[in-house]
Amino acid sequence: MPAIVKCPTCQAPVEWVPANSYRPFCSERCRLIDLGQWANEAYSVPVTSSPDQDADSSLS
Repeated sequence: MPAIVKCPTCQAPVEWVPANSYRPFCSERCRLIDLGQWANEAYSVPVTSSPDQDADSSLS
């Protein structure tokens, strides 16, 4: 029995199977909504230091 997960966009149940080409999303629509959120910078990956600090510390 395949695992059932929630679509990150609409929370609909989604079967986690190779035949679902949109997983973890339920549809292309939800996949594109998520992509748009990343493109609009609604999501971000947290960092602990700025790139400038990393460059400065590697020079010493």
